[in-house]
Amino acid sequence: MTRNDTTSFNETTPREKEESLTITQSISLVLYCVIFLVGTTGNGLVIYVTGFKMKTTVKSVWFLNLALADFIYTLFLIFNIISLPLNNKWLFGDFMCKLNSLVQVSTMFASIFLLTAISLDRCLSVFLVIWAHSKRTPKTARYVCIFVWLLSLGCSIPFVITRSVVNNKCVKASDPLTNRTHVWFRFVVGFVIPFIVITCCYVAIGVRASQKRRKKTLRPYIVILTIILTFFICWLPLQICDLIMRDQYYIYYHVSQELYNSSLYNMAHSASTVAVAFTFLNSSLNPFLYMFICEEFKQRLRRSVFLVLEHAFAEEHLFPSSHQPASSHLGQNKVPLESHPFIFAVCANN
Repeated sequence: MTRNDTTSFNETTPREKEESLTITQSISLVLYCVIFLVGTTGNGLVIYVTGFKMKTTVKSVWFLNLALADFIYTLFLIFNIISLPLNNKWLFGDFMCKLNSLVQVSTMFASIFLLTAISLDRCLSVFLVIWAHSKRTPKTARYVCIFVWLLSLGCSIPFVITRSVVNNKCVKASDPLTNRTHVWFRFVVGFVIPFIVITCCYVAIGVRASQKRRKKTLRPYIVILTIILTFFICWLPLQICDLIMRDQYYIYYHVSQELYNSSLYNMAHSASTVAVAFTFLNSSLNPFLYMFICEEFKQRLRRSVFLVLEHAFAEEHLFPSSHQPASSHLGQNKVPLESHPFIFAVCANN
C-alpha cells in the first residue's frame, strides 16, 4: 500500500543496500506532493458534485463511495511525505502507525471491491433487465457499499495487528512466513479474483452487445472500463514488487540463503518506492478520467466552481444591497443525474 504500510518496505535483509533508494526516494517525494494536492482536491470536488449537485441514484452512490475511498487514501499520503525525507522515520506513535495501515489497506480493498460491484451491477442490468428495473435502487446500492466497507475493514485486520513501531519505523513486526502469506492474500483477494470477475462481466456484456448488433450500447462502459484498467495498471507494479520482496525474504530465512537473490530483491525494493507512488496516482487520476471522457461533467463542474466563486466574491456580500443577481443564488435544485454525464447520463445506461 504505502511505503510504511502493507509492503513492509522498511524491513531490511542482511544484503539490502540503502543507498540504492536515494534517487527513487527523491522522485517519489516529488510525486507524493503533487499527487497529494491533486488527489485530495480532485476527489473532494467529485464528492461535492456527486453528493450535493446530483440527484441520488444507484450510479451516484457507487461513484460517491469510490471517490470517498480515493480521497481518504490520498489524504493519508501526508504521512509518507513527512516520513520519506527522514528515511521513513515514524514520528506519530504506535496508534497512528496502526491507523495509517488500516486506512491504506481498507481503502485499497474498498476501491477494488467497489469496481467489482459496479461491474456486476452493469452485467446484471444487461442480462436481467426486468429484475434490475425493480431491484436496483439507491437504498440497495447503499447497503452494498456498507457491506463493501465492512468487508474491506475485515480484510485489512491481518495487516493492522502485525503493524507496530520498531526502531522508530512503522513496520510489520511479524515473521517472513506471515508477511508472505499476507502479501499473497492481498494479491489474490484484492487483485486476481476481482480482475477475473470484472473481465468476465465485460466480456459477457460485449458478447451480448455484439449479438444484438447494438454497438452504441458499448459506449456507456468506456468510463468504467477506463477506471478499471487504470486501477490494475497502477497497482500491478507494486503487487509484483511486493511478491518478489516477500518471496525472497522468505527464501532467505526459511529455505536457503544460497537461493536468495540479493540483486532481484534490491531491484524490487528500489522500484517499490515509485510503484507506491503509482498506487496513489491512480486515486488522483479518476476525477480527471471523469472530466476528460465526459465533456458535460467538466462543464457542470466548471459551472459549480464558478457559482461558488461568484457567490463568495459577489459585491452584495461586501457592500449589502437590495439587488441580488439570480446567478449569485446557490440555493438551486440539484442537477439531475440524467443531465449529468459524470458517470452515466452519457457514460452508462440506468
